[in-house]
Amino acid sequence: MARNKFNVDEELETPFSFSHLKRLFAYLKPYKSKIILTVFIMLIASGANLIGPYLIKQAIDKEIPNENITGLFLLAGIYLVALVVTGICMKYRIRMMSEIGQSVIKKLREDLFSHLQKLSFSFYDSRPHGKILVRVVNYVNSLSDLLSNGLINLITDIFSLIVIFGFMLSIDSKLTLLAMAGFPVLAAVIFFIKNAQRKAWQDLSNKQSNMNAYIHESINGIKVTQACAREEENKKIFSEVSGGYRKSWMKAVYIQFLLWPSIENISVLTVSLIYVVGISSIGHGVTVGALVAFVGYIWMFWAPLANIGNFYNAIINAMAYLERIFEMMDEKPTVLSSPNAIELKEIKGKVVFDHVDFGYEEETILNNINFKVNPGDTIALVGATGSGKTTIVSLISRFYDINSGQIKIDDVDISTVTIPSLRKQMGVMLQDPFIFSGTIMENIRYGRLDATDEEVIKASIAVQAHEFIKELKDGYQTEVNERGTRLSTGQRQLISFARALLANPKILILDEATSSIDTETELALQKGLETLLKDRTSFIIAHRLSTIQSATRILFIDKGRIVEEGSHEELIDKKGPYWKLQNSQHLSLNVG
Repeated sequence: MARNKFNVDEELETPFSFSHLKRLFAYLKPYKSKIILTVFIMLIASGANLIGPYLIKQAIDKEIPNENITGLFLLAGIYLVALVVTGICMKYRIRMMSEIGQSVIKKLREDLFSHLQKLSFSFYDSRPHGKILVRVVNYVNSLSDLLSNGLINLITDIFSLIVIFGFMLSIDSKLTLLAMAGFPVLAAVIFFIKNAQRKAWQDLSNKQSNMNAYIHESINGIKVTQACAREEENKKIFSEVSGGYRKSWMKAVYIQFLLWPSIENISVLTVSLIYVVGISSIGHGVTVGALVAFVGYIWMFWAPLANIGNFYNAIINAMAYLERIFEMMDEKPTVLSSPNAIELKEIKGKVVFDHVDFGYEEETILNNINFKVNPGDTIALVGATGSGKTTIVSLISRFYDINSGQIKIDDVDISTVTIPSLRKQMGVMLQDPFIFSGTIMENIRYGRLDATDEEVIKASIAVQAHEFIKELKDGYQTEVNERGTRLSTGQRQLISFARALLANPKILILDEATSSIDTETELALQKGLETLLKDRTSFIIAHRLSTIQSATRILFIDKGRIVEEGSHEELIDKKGPYWKLQNSQHLSLNVG
């Protein structure tokens, strides 16, 4: 797919359906017994809370006219007990549903993160990482209130409506029918704002995603921003992105809050009508106590309706986020182990590319790539930037699937083996060395968790990293932050190199592994690698040709094709593209 940018709204590929809501509530199944208990307790609380107006009716119509002080105290005592019961039940509900809601949020976020670990490189190549982050953090958080309060409140409010309706009918059936007069108006309002509200929250989720993507991009590029003095320009861009979010927020909230005032206004008009008709009916089948109790119940009746309206709003809002969350969960990795895939046994390191073509959508990257590598060979790939060198080595680990042809390791087609069994035998040091937050020891051990400290130190010594590590304040236990910004680029590359070597791979891939290491360190590094590269198939990408002259074979890549191959001496004798590149580097060094 085409790469999405921070200022481009994401198109929704899977529109919302109630199956999304069903999937969300499926996360509540492990807590079924707790939810049933909470619902039962809330029904008790609801019943206790609803007895109040009926007690007031009894007091006004019976106990006060009869001057029964004992009866009044008894009713007051019952009312007090009802309030205490309601309070205790509410406290339990808040604690229990908050615990359940956050447990579901945790599980949902873990499932989403776990799925992200499986997605192919092409997924991350096609969208800003900030837009991925906002789904895992912000969108999932937005479901918290719905899960913690929404469902239980809905059940409780429906129960309350039924009980209140029963009390109202028992007091006066004609007034009850009159109280229902506002229902058709409310239904019309809900129908009118439903679609507009959903679209508004969809747009808001897009603008939130865009803003998060730009913030993420700006933080990652802050050094370049300050080096280029682009702060003011970036502030203008952020103001536009933030302004778009604010505009969408105001529109969404404006539509959302149309429902609550509508319920309030309809309820006030209905109660006013009840007062007019009720007062005129006093003495004609309606008592003062009955009217007071009925008005109390009608106010109680509209309160659950307002809560259900809020729940409806929460559902509409959640739709916009659930669409994005489950859309990501339903994203299929483009590179998968086939259903009949076998475990790749321990390999020797023979690699064959047989008529391999590869490209992204309409763009061709590699065309008819053919070569054979024997176990223990060191293969160097050289060529201009963008010629396809990194793509070739990425295909060996099956980070992408080829369009046609075959890639074999030890005569086994890599598309027929499980991906973990393939990649665990690869050691890959990418062009951009990534350091994770944690200690240096943990970073080097990242690819082989069972390695001992001695093995970590041995690998570090081999790649010339030990000397600078032991000079740090805490040595191998030195804490480094994300991306290792406190380390030099060369130091980060050496740590990444030690990480790759520690895994003891049968095939080693070095993508510009020495590009940021000074010449003196590079010479020492070459000595340490001689033993480590022995009997290990290696692929090396390097722009500095001095680092690959001892390679078994050199492949010169140009525009996705192998234009020549051979040893360093053979290619120099041919006086082709490699020879020209060699001369141009010598010339630039002499001029320097």
